Amino acid sequence: MARRKSGVKRKVFFVLEIIILLLLIGGLYVYGKVNAGLDNMKTTEFEKGDIEMNAVQAETFGGFTNIALFGIDSRGEGTELSAENSDTIIIASINNDTKEVKMVSLYRDTLLDVGDDSYQKCNAAYAYGGARQALSMLNTNLDLNIEDYVTVNFAAVTEVVDCLGGVDIEMTHDEVVHMNNYCVGTAEVTGKSYEPLDPPEQGTTQLMHLDGTQATSYARIRYGGGDDYKRTERQRTVISKLVEKAKKASLVQLNDVMNRVFPMIETSLRKEEIFQMGAGMLSYNLGETMGFPKGFVPVTFETKGSCVVPVTLRNNVVELHNFLFGEDPSYQPSDVVLHRSDVIVQLSGYDETYFANRSEES
Repeated sequence: MARRKSGVKRKVFFVLEIIILLLLIGGLYVYGKVNAGLDNMKTTEFEKGDIEMNAVQAETFGGFTNIALFGIDSRGEGTELSAENSDTIIIASINNDTKEVKMVSLYRDTLLDVGDDSYQKCNAAYAYGGARQALSMLNTNLDLNIEDYVTVNFAAVTEVVDCLGGVDIEMTHDEVVHMNNYCVGTAEVTGKSYEPLDPPEQGTTQLMHLDGTQATSYARIRYGGGDDYKRTERQRTVISKLVEKAKKASLVQLNDVMNRVFPMIETSLRKEEIFQMGAGMLSYNLGETMGFPKGFVPVTFETKGSCVVPVTLRNNVVELHNFLFGEDPSYQPSDVVLHRSDVIVQLSGYDETYFANRSEES
């Protein structure tokens, strides 16, 4: 059995293969150079028991390598990568046999137990206890067993896009308008310049070439319908485009990534693990993506604010496992997940009958 691994606030996103693809592809050309570049990253080592996990069937995780990817906004002198909410949370699951990589974006306002029976927006876990608590939050609420993570800050996204020469994305009129507006704040944070783009006609789309500031701003868009749900979809679109560019990157581009982006990365992955994964990285392909939870209701609480309430947590976790690992009749949510699902129902008043009743009304 393979070992499983497991804005401006609200304006950051994480690029999946900054570390998994970019640095590893670089490792294929000069080991020593990349080895030195890896020293520029901040690494974290966890002791056994640091990360909480539920008692779930080990068969669920066989043959998969799962990594948590966090994007945070840690601006300002002296700030650390554990100082802010993780406004982007992505679970990257690699099928070790098929080399397919699936991604799941956890909506940052999802109501979950972030630790010590405190039910809040899930992005708060990182601010409370860094990657350790964020990993524990993912594992115990979703019946996962993630041990490793990668975290980047806001500026890293713009840097990696620029290092790879930009990305081409099909955009609507409204997306271009909103992106131009977001570019103002993104440029202030990153210190980079930008050029506003001319939007296509209403009702049409156009392929746009985006630099780092523009691509980051595109992934920040929350308007025009879809809110955070559409925003996470845009994030995954940018990730897919960057993966395509990374596989064709030149040595000069990869060297730029190591010099400019690696110092902005924090990870629990060891050098040996990174190089081992890199041996076959060019054969990896991005598969399906999804947002979590799939079934939800937006609810505004007096003390918690506007949250995404999974309806129910139990049902959503089952669907998550089916998506990541394939349908397995033997998998049953743990007692921990069942308890937390019941608590969320009590807090929100929404259970599995909500969608059934809505269907009948329709």
